Amino acid sequence: MTSSHRRLAVPRLFVWGVAGSALVGGGLMALDRGPGTPPLAEANAATATAEDESAPSSSTEARQTARPSEDESSPEEEGQEEGPEETSRHETSPTAAAGPGAAGVPDGQPVTCPAPTRRVSTADELQAALDAAGPGTSIELADGSYTGAFVAMTSGTADQPIFLCGAPGAVLDGGGIKKGYVLHLKGVQHWRLVGFTVRNGQKGVVADATSSSVVQGLTVEEIGDEAIHLRSASTYNAVLDNTVRRTGLRRDKFGEGVYVGSATSNWPKYSGGEPDRSDYNLVQGNDISETGSESIDVKEGTTGGKVIGNVMDGSGMTGADSLIDVKGNEWLVQGNVGRHAPEEGIQTHRILEGWGSRNTFRENTVDVDGDGNHFYVHDPDVTDNQVFCDNRSGSGDPIRSNVDCIP
Repeated sequence: MTSSHRRLAVPRLFVWGVAGSALVGGGLMALDRGPGTPPLAEANAATATAEDESAPSSSTEARQTARPSEDESSPEEEGQEEGPEETSRHETSPTAAAGPGAAGVPDGQPVTCPAPTRRVSTADELQAALDAAGPGTSIELADGSYTGAFVAMTSGTADQPIFLCGAPGAVLDGGGIKKGYVLHLKGVQHWRLVGFTVRNGQKGVVADATSSSVVQGLTVEEIGDEAIHLRSASTYNAVLDNTVRRTGLRRDKFGEGVYVGSATSNWPKYSGGEPDRSDYNLVQGNDISETGSESIDVKEGTTGGKVIGNVMDGSGMTGADSLIDVKGNEWLVQGNVGRHAPEEGIQTHRILEGWGSRNTFRENTVDVDGDGNHFYVHDPDVTDNQVFCDNRSGSGDPIRSNVDCIP
């Protein structure tokens, strides 16, 4: 959400060294969660209905405006938004854990579609194939338009994932930007979505209580709210090499490119009132432009993921003030390139006590339209976020930040 006024503090100026290359990994890992970590929220899948979460981005003052929990059957009745909230306490605030790059984050190796076991060419055939899918199923989409709201509710295995593959000419069309998820992974594991186009829905691809899955090489465009959303304790997933553009057409401030987790106001709905622990996810190599809100939004309640090597263009962004906003813990943000950030480049926010902490920022290149910070860290004295000196401005001008960089 665009901030209502600018910060008065004078930013520090730094000139970084030349950044290194972004990290690129090998095969996808899908490890069990460690001791003391909440189990995957299969039970949350029942509550992750096709209602609209629509949680907003935070302003640069780390204030949160709750998105209404809209019913898609009445998409135009948005209700009253709650007023801003200051940083607050939550009884399930996390304790310190492993640092960025925790074991179990997918390593980012692209997947390859196997020979199809089933070919489809109509919307009815597609939904029937999704319903019948099981370990080892490989669904091939013929070029053409598939209009509807498609749902997958069966799981593959680590050795036999389920593939849904198509060329960009295979277009899943939600039928309108005011309601519906074009493609919904609901309480599943080990899916691979590869290559096709998703467009013209309120939300593009939504994963609820989904783990060890890959969203790769899709074109997600012309979307009412956010393009790709990992939610309801969706863990160990990889969002790789997608093209995301023209989001927020229904409400600009709901138009994130990639959205991980849920706003605290929606925890009762999507995670039983506890933090939405959509942990250890990878967002890598995506090309994100023309979004109404942040290119990438990482919510409070999430831990240990990575945002690596994405290219973002904030031109025309009207519903947010930064390209990346990290409110979770122990995320690694590395090797990203951002252009035309509207007010600030990359931000952290401490929405709740214990969150927005211990994140690491390295080798990012950011340009800001205006005189705002390239990096802004909220509550730096208590959050232990680290901004390294290998971050830089693409224009060669000194980097502006409210914190000293780490050599």
